[in-house]
Parts: sequence; structure tokens; C-alpha cells
Amino acid sequence: MPNALIVIDMQNDFCPGGALGVAGGDQIVGHINTLMDRFDAVILTQDWHPADHSSFASNNPEGQPFEVVEMPYGPQVLWPDHCVQGTSGAAFHRDLRVDRADLILRKGFRREVDSYSAFYENDHQTPTGLSSYLTERRLGALTFVGLAHDFCVAWSARDAAELGFEVSVIEAATRAIDLNGSREQARTDMINAGVELV
Repeated sequence: MPNALIVIDMQNDFCPGGALGVAGGDQIVGHINTLMDRFDAVILTQDWHPADHSSFASNNPEGQPFEVVEMPYGPQVLWPDHCVQGTSGAAFHRDLRVDRADLILRKGFRREVDSYSAFYENDHQTPTGLSSYLTERRLGALTFVGLAHDFCVAWSARDAAELGFEVSVIEAATRAIDLNGSREQARTDMINAGVELV
């Protein structure tokens, strides 16, 4: 079965020193680059927020970063401003093999809803188009790496499994934010969804 490596959000703002830096996030770039040659296709996702995005704590006067609030589509973590369209923080890590990508999928560009998953906005209804792309290319086996393990990687992997793809996550090529135990919860949720953790 043709396979794809899906590299989630390897962007400056998610690496140490970035607006939402994940500890050790830059340490996995070399591993991801090496993995790329083992796959039939490589897809990169890119968080791409407008400056007035509803998930930014700065746009919620009563909210604090990392606080969970209720949005029309459900619970939402309020984040520091990050991956704002066109900024250096939204750019891919300089060492990432961007030229190897078959597709770069931007997500999170709708002001009113966040987008952790590469397949759906956080309302779980608005598709990104990735599922159709993979299906048309007959890419049925998907492997996920990137940032962050417990949010965008986990949500993407779970959605992929629910959509009927064969899914694995290479944990050594991810790093987690680990917000109040979110890493272990994400691992449990992925296993329960049928995701293989490698």
C-alpha cells in the first residue's frame, strides 16, 4: 500500500525560542529529514493564523494563555499568539527538507475556529481537503511526526484512523507540550483509536 509521511507543523514558533516553543522541538528535524526518503509521498502541514485569531489569548480580554474556554464548537485552549501568517514564526524550521514535500497544507487560517488536525477544523466538521487528496493518490498508510505530539499530531492521527487510513506515529520524531498530562492522555486516545505508536 502506498504510504505517506505527514510532518505536522515543524515551524519556528513551535521550536525552542518560538512563541509556543516545545522543549526539544528542534531536535527532531534531522530524524524527520532522514525518514522522508522511506515514503512514497511527504506532506507538510503549516499552522497559518490571522493575527486576530479567536484562539489567541490576546484576542480574549478576559483570557490567559493556556486557559481552556468554551467556544461555539467546544472547549478551546487559549494560546499565545503564534504562527501568524507571513511572519518568521510561521516559517518552517530552516533545516527541514521543504523541497521534499509533495503538498504543503495550511490550517488554522479561519479566524473563528482553531485547527489542530490536518483533516478537520476543531469543529470536527469543516474538512481541510487532505483526506480527498490522500484518497485520490491512493496513499492509504500514513505515518505522523512533528509538533506537538499531544495536540496537532495526536488529533491528526486519530482523525486519520477514524477516516479508515492505516496510521502510525513515530514518537521519537515528535515532542509534546504536555499541558496538565496531555501527553499521556493523547497516547491513550490514539491507541484507543487504533493508531500504532512506534
